[in-house]
Amino acid sequence: MATQLKNLSDFSNTEIPPAVAYRFGIVVAEWNAEITNALYQGAYQSLINHGALPDNIFTYAVPGSFELTSGADILLKNLKLDAVICLGCIIQGETRHFDFICNAVANGLSNVTLKYSKPVVFGVLTTDNQQQAIDRAGGKHGNKGDEAAITAIKMANLAETLND
Repeated sequence: MATQLKNLSDFSNTEIPPAVAYRFGIVVAEWNAEITNALYQGAYQSLINHGALPDNIFTYAVPGSFELTSGADILLKNLKLDAVICLGCIIQGETRHFDFICNAVANGLSNVTLKYSKPVVFGVLTTDNQQQAIDRAGGKHGNKGDEAAITAIKMANLAETLND
C-alpha cells in the first residue's frame, strides 16, 4: 500500500497560496481527543505557517464526529468564513456503527458544502485501529490536519479566484 511508504503531508511539490486574506472555521470532535487534538494542532499550525491570522481562525468543539456536520452548518450560518475544516477520528469497532457514522459524516459534510457554496473540508480519520490513527495524526504518515488546512487554503483561493 502506498501510504505505508510515505508521509502524506508532504506539500513540497505543490504551490500553496497565502492564507492571510481568508477566514477559517475549525470544528473538532472531542471523541478520540488524543487524535483530534493532534489533528487540530497540525491544522492550526499549517494555517498560521501559510499566513492565516490567528484572529481569523475560529475553533469550536463538538462531542463527536457525527456532530461535525451540524457544527460546520452552524459556523457557516453564523460567521463569515471562507472555509471550514472538520476534524474527527472514527476507529473501527466490533459493530456496524463505524460504517454508519463514516457514511453519515461524509455525506453530511458534502451537503453542507453544497448548501453554502463554501469549502467544508473532510479532515476525518476512518481507521481500523488506534495505531493507524496515531500514524496519521502526526506520526509516520504525516498529519491529516495539515492536509485539511492546505485543502482549505487552496479551496478558499479557488473560490476567491472564480468569484472575482
